[in-house]
Amino acid sequence: MTEAVEYDVVVLGGGPAGENVADRTRAAGLSTAVVESELLGGECSYWACVPSKALLRPVLARADARRVPGLAGAVEGPLDTRAVFAHRDYWASHWKDDGQLDWLTSIGAHVYRGHGRLYGTRKVAVTSPEGEHHVLAARHAVVVATGTRAVVPDLPGMAGARPWTSREATSAQEAPGRLLIVGGSVVAAEMATAWQALGSQVTVLVRGPRLLPRMEPFAGELVADALREAGAVVRTEVSVEAVVRDGSTGPVTVVLEGGETLEGDELLMATGRAPRTGDIGLDTVGLPAGEWIGVDDSCRMPGHDWLYAVGDVNHRALLTHQGKYQARIAGAAIAARAAGTGALDTGRWGAHAATADVRALPQVVFTDPEAAAVGLSLAEAERAGHRVRAVDHDLAKVSGAGLYAEGYRGRARMVVDLDREVLLGATFVGPGAAEMLHAATIAVAAEVPIDRLWHAVPAFPTISEVWLRLLEAYRG
Repeated sequence: MTEAVEYDVVVLGGGPAGENVADRTRAAGLSTAVVESELLGGECSYWACVPSKALLRPVLARADARRVPGLAGAVEGPLDTRAVFAHRDYWASHWKDDGQLDWLTSIGAHVYRGHGRLYGTRKVAVTSPEGEHHVLAARHAVVVATGTRAVVPDLPGMAGARPWTSREATSAQEAPGRLLIVGGSVVAAEMATAWQALGSQVTVLVRGPRLLPRMEPFAGELVADALREAGAVVRTEVSVEAVVRDGSTGPVTVVLEGGETLEGDELLMATGRAPRTGDIGLDTVGLPAGEWIGVDDSCRMPGHDWLYAVGDVNHRALLTHQGKYQARIAGAAIAARAAGTGALDTGRWGAHAATADVRALPQVVFTDPEAAAVGLSLAEAERAGHRVRAVDHDLAKVSGAGLYAEGYRGRARMVVDLDREVLLGATFVGPGAAEMLHAATIAVAAEVPIDRLWHAVPAFPTISEVWLRLLEAYRG
């Protein structure tokens, strides 16, 4: 190995979380190196959040337009798939990261291309694509931000079946005639929505009782109903036992438990994520390879005062916006510790504590209808031992919803802590529901008392008037 190059901070992984750590540490005046083996910008920018939403936006816009009198007839034809794919390619930067590189360079971060591995305490070894070797030494912190990879179960025949993962599902250049999707996750629901509208005949196979199992039950039910109305097949409580595919371009067959078979042109396995920690040198610092990296609320690993992990890899919240949030918290903690400013503010909602990961976690599923939730579901709140009450309202009964779309269908729920009379969680499902979420996120994160929320008057006639209806129902 060559002589080590010293930096204050070394970030292993240049996705959204890694980039945001670099931004915060550079803003604090700390020299920072970023190591990336693929594209700067990470999974989200090229194979997940950004391209998937670019695919879904015209789908949802057309669905909304079809519910507006006087406009519905103008959007009855099929989507222009070439234009949709071109729009997606633009937002995925045509799978080039020049812009991300320019930005990191502009803030003064040093970028190393290649595979990075921990090389003992406070060191990272980098092997470039050209075979060059570098050793980077961190004076204050090494931050692991390597993210996750798609998990494909090791079923009989899977190795030769060439299944899609989320990467292929968001980057494909044509719609398969028949798309089989295994899984009930966000990826499964969103990609079913996109590809059914783009011309595929979609079949979704869910092992559990419903789609979107981590949200309120009505969320998955409403999304499944809409998929079926759009022409997709959604089957729950079914298990795939094997996969068969002959040749490189032929159809793929899945064998269900009990022997039933289904044939498709492509198979998307949306069956979970695993941490990218198998070959990053965790063993050189006494940690098991291939596992999630547990951290405290400042995103530092207990027992390793120099090692941090942000984003999906720490398994706190597998969402891009939460990874960025953790990066801001970790960056502030690293800077404070480097400056020796004394005790950190790691109490609940403190400047150096990623409290929102467990108390005010927001998520939007960009299906038709959209599903948006923050904080705890009713079941989660009850399991956590809170004395709670759930208050529901039919979104279709809000004037703003009826004006938004004819035949509007949706539902809202707030989960109230009865002892403190603050919100623990909220869920909205319906067209346009995503843009209502941040108000709920503020209410949950700020622990706004119900009595004060009564004075937050929603504008008429908007869908957000559901807040008034929920509060009225709570007060009785």
